[in-house]
Amino acid sequence: MSLLQKIGRMLAAYLEKPSGTIQPSTCKPELLAASIRVGDVLLVDGSSRISTAIKYLTQSTWSHAALCIADDSNSAEPSCNNVTLIEADVLDGIRTIALSHYEDLHTRICRPVGLNDEEITSAIGFATAQVGHQYDMKNVFDLMRYLVQTPPVPARWRRKMIVLGSGDPTRAICSSLIAQTFHSIRYPILPDIFLEKAKHPNNSAYYDEVLQIRHHSLFVPRDFDMSPYFKIIKPTLDKGFDPHSIEWSEYQQN
Repeated sequence: MSLLQKIGRMLAAYLEKPSGTIQPSTCKPELLAASIRVGDVLLVDGSSRISTAIKYLTQSTWSHAALCIADDSNSAEPSCNNVTLIEADVLDGIRTIALSHYEDLHTRICRPVGLNDEEITSAIGFATAQVGHQYDMKNVFDLMRYLVQTPPVPARWRRKMIVLGSGDPTRAICSSLIAQTFHSIRYPILPDIFLEKAKHPNNSAYYDEVLQIRHHSLFVPRDFDMSPYFKIIKPTLDKGFDPHSIEWSEYQQN
C-alpha cells in the first residue's frame, strides 16, 4: 500500500465517524424489508462526517445510496437481515451488506419503472461484478476540504465544487456505482435533454426530444430522488396505511 493510500484510509476512517445526531427511521424495519425489491435504490440520511460534507455540497438530506440485489418480499415475516444491498463503502470498497445495517436510519426507496426481469437481472449482474473494487479515494480528499468549515458558497456552484472521483473504472463512489449500473441497461436517471430536428416528410419544423446519458461521475445520491423515472416507495403507505386506525392522545403540548 502506497503512502497516499495509507493517508487516504486514515482520512476515510476519520470521515466515517459520527458527526452529529442520527436522524431516526420513519418506518418500522419489517415494513422496510417487506417493501424493498430487487433493483430498488435505497437512499440513506447518514450522520458521519463524510455524510455531512456530501449533504452540504449537494443541498440534500441524502448522503448515501445502495442498490437492492436480493429481497425478502415473499417471506411470511420479512426481515432486513435477509435483504442484501450492494454499495461503495469508504473503507471496504464495493461490497454487499444486509439492509439491517440501515434499518435504524432515515431512508427512502427509489424504484425504477418499466424494467423487465431480464433487464433487472442484467443490472444486478453488472453491479455484483464490481464487488471487491476499491472506493475512489480521490473523492475522500476532495470532501476533506469541507470538514474544517463549510464555506458560504452559492448553492448553484456547490455541485461543481466536488470532484466526484478520478474516473478510474476499478474505483467508485456510491452514486457513480449505481449510475453505471443503470446506464449499463440504458435506463435514464437525470439525462441531458436536447432537441433534434426531426425527419418529418411534410414539415421540417418538427423536433424530437433526445436524451443523452450524463457521465456517471456527475451523479449524487439525491439525483435518484429527483429523477422523474424512479418511483418513490414509502413502506408505511405501501403496506396499507389507515389514518382512521390511529389512536391520538388528548394531551396537547404547548
